[in-house]
Amino acid sequence: MTAEFLLLLAIGFFAQMIDGALGMAFGVVSTTAMLAIGLPPAQASALVHTAEIFTTGASAASHIHNRNVDWRIVRRLGIAGVLGAILGAWILSNVDSTAMRALVSGYLFFMGLYIILRAVHMMPTRDAPAKWMPPVGFAAGFLDASGGGGWGPVSTSTLIGSGHAPRQTIGSVNTTEFFVTVAAATTFFVELGMSPLQNLVPLVIGGLLAAPLGGWMVKRIPTRSLMIAVGVLILLTSGWQILRGLRLV
Repeated sequence: MTAEFLLLLAIGFFAQMIDGALGMAFGVVSTTAMLAIGLPPAQASALVHTAEIFTTGASAASHIHNRNVDWRIVRRLGIAGVLGAILGAWILSNVDSTAMRALVSGYLFFMGLYIILRAVHMMPTRDAPAKWMPPVGFAAGFLDASGGGGWGPVSTSTLIGSGHAPRQTIGSVNTTEFFVTVAAATTFFVELGMSPLQNLVPLVIGGLLAAPLGGWMVKRIPTRSLMIAVGVLILLTSGWQILRGLRLV
């Protein structure tokens, strides 16, 4: 095994372990790590979304089986989310990688702040009109594809924070994510070809190895502490990328 194979294996393992414990952050954590080791933003996001086809498909099947899905939410979020993902993936694939690295690093930095704020402060809840869902879906899909992650943090947090039932929201958002992920991965495949997929195997293997540990971590590590730790890690790694881009380090 090469050093790169083992590094991507470790990234997949760590990102899935966090995602299993928090129910989100696989994309954000793995994209941040892959940018830190030098992968171009488009290749990093293409890798993440191709790997997530397997994980989101399994998750969607589980939620459908357990009747956690409100198909009205899936329809309202899904169409707009797919369109946003296609646009985000197309832009990321066709814009200069240096410029996109700075933008994606800035986005990830704010996602780190957001995760920490969610851990520290509980947001008030209030009913959200159904007409909010398509804009939320489009924004979440676009940010997820162009930034390498963010569908769960943006859409789930917005809907639960606006008063939707957590069980139906999580099940519906996770089911919708499968379609959004397929749309993003297909767009990356059309724009970039097969080249980003050569690193897919270690990322998927690492994720599969870590999958059983999510439940173990939930029982032993307080969710708030874990969220703060993940947020700080994302802030540090993305902040380092921003400083490197500005040639301050």
